[in-house]
Amino acid sequence: MFSIIEKRKLNDSMTLMVVDAPYIAKKAKAGQFIILRVNEYGERIPLTIADYDREKGTVTIIYQIVGKTTILLDQLKVGDAILDFIGPLGKASELEGYHKAAVVGGGAGCAIAYPQAKALHQLGAKVDMIAGFRNKDIIILEDEMRAASDSLTVMTDDGSNGNQGFVTDALKKKIEEGAGYDLVVAIGPLVMMRAVCNLTREYGMKTIVSMNPIMIDGTGMCGGCRLTVGGKTKFACVDGPDFDGHEVDFDETIKRSRTYAEMEKKAAHDYKCHLMESVENA
Repeated sequence: MFSIIEKRKLNDSMTLMVVDAPYIAKKAKAGQFIILRVNEYGERIPLTIADYDREKGTVTIIYQIVGKTTILLDQLKVGDAILDFIGPLGKASELEGYHKAAVVGGGAGCAIAYPQAKALHQLGAKVDMIAGFRNKDIIILEDEMRAASDSLTVMTDDGSNGNQGFVTDALKKKIEEGAGYDLVVAIGPLVMMRAVCNLTREYGMKTIVSMNPIMIDGTGMCGGCRLTVGGKTKFACVDGPDFDGHEVDFDETIKRSRTYAEMEKKAAHDYKCHLMESVENA
């Protein structure tokens, strides 16, 4: 059992949890993930390791409340425990040797982009971080992202934070001003990562994306997380989750990502209805 040490709401739909997991914290690196199961009847879901503390033996995860399992997870309180918490899984990000990098995060993807920026910064690279959100009310990790970079630009779709536009607008501006990045890291919605890759391809800039297709076992056995990279089949759980963004078949991945959308929506709806009935009958 893995005890919850800290729990903090980041916005109305996103929560940060610090979990006691010393063996995972001992080996965790930026880019890796864990798979958890809330209880013995629950499904397995992957979550990126947002941070870790080797001395305290803790691992930080950040999740968006979008389905049944994240609803269940969010019901846990400090002092409660998660049944299964397995990791670190996946390949660690290869970030050594870069001098100037742009790390681009979109929405919940900023929870994954943040540790990448932090790792690059600690390795001595100059890091410009660009984060995008729909509006100012859902901005997360602003202080953390600023501390992990040399500059932070936060864009909002509606301009409610005074900086309207997409992350690609900010990235293009920096590139045209002579940023000279030798690495761009893009993490967020698939359409956002595709847009970033289309932009950086024009400038011949190496671009890494973090892929999160449907995943079950996390060991490469089930094949659920397969995607096409450079014309070859890869598995995000063991070959990634980082891949060369210019080689990823985003159209195929976007199509596959919608396979269980209606089932997931129904499961979350049914569970919420069950919770409401339980409260009313209490």
